[in-house]
Amino acid sequence: MNIGIVNDLPLAVEAMRRAIALRPEHRVLWVATDGAQAVDFCVAQPPDVVLMDLIMPKFDGVEATRRIMAQAPCPILVVTSSVGANAWRVYEAMGAGALDAVDTPTLADHHLADASQPLLAKIDQIGRLLEKPVVTPTPRAAAAASRGAAPLIAIGASAGGPGALAAVLGKLPANFGGSIVIVQHVDKAFAEGMAQWLDSQTELPVRVAVSGDRPRPGEVLLAATNDHLHIARSGSLDYISEPASTPYRPSVDVFFHSVVEHWYGNAIGVLLTGMGRDGAIGLKAMRAKGYLTIAQDEATSAVYGMPKAAAALDAAKRILPLGSIAGELMASVK
Repeated sequence: MNIGIVNDLPLAVEAMRRAIALRPEHRVLWVATDGAQAVDFCVAQPPDVVLMDLIMPKFDGVEATRRIMAQAPCPILVVTSSVGANAWRVYEAMGAGALDAVDTPTLADHHLADASQPLLAKIDQIGRLLEKPVVTPTPRAAAAASRGAAPLIAIGASAGGPGALAAVLGKLPANFGGSIVIVQHVDKAFAEGMAQWLDSQTELPVRVAVSGDRPRPGEVLLAATNDHLHIARSGSLDYISEPASTPYRPSVDVFFHSVVEHWYGNAIGVLLTGMGRDGAIGLKAMRAKGYLTIAQDEATSAVYGMPKAAAALDAAKRILPLGSIAGELMASVK
């Protein structure tokens, strides 16, 4: 992969160069030392992935991510000195279109190969996400305990998702009658923090989903592991490792298909901004079952990948700008 590095600290740049050099299939395409330069480089020489720092001159990594996704969209991985210490900025960058985040490897570590593994693993994961479509099993008919339950709002999102989710959830009232389950492509290390951040953006309570949970009216549950969230035959939520081959973890398609298979109450499928195709096939299955399906439109998507795939499959009954999705949900949940 051709990789662009955006960082103004020479030691950090050198650490990333040495990490990338451990893999002959990767090479550093360019190094930008501020956000404005990063945007110019992405327009002139689009890389396969950008390693984006958060704190830089001119404008920070969040704004750089936002401008890159508007002018020359490409995969962006936040690489910063401490993801934990910069969690809120990380979520802002992901809301602007970044795919994931990882700590910067350091030259001080005597075992460079070990210190480089988290970064290289994230780069590999992004490579798989861009190259391989999701293959999901055909849903089977099954009994379920969800008849008569509150309407289930199943939401899938990826790059740009945190901001889009905050925009939708922030417009829903505290007495919203639907139960909401979200599958956002996010590493399990960030899921708890993201749930807390989303909780601060809406009147609805937001928390991570744990095995055995049942969707409840007025509550938002967020998938929180690198396994796939799904609705079990009993109507409760659980995590499963299969399909293991999918680069999307957790997978929106897996969750949407489980709704079709095991949820017998009313449901609405929503597919927001994201890179790739995850969720499109599952949304198509939801529409085929008679559920209302919604996809975010191109103009308001940070990354028009997943919603575009859904539109191409005619999976979305409604294609709406981000600002109209909450209103559609409120009108549909009585």
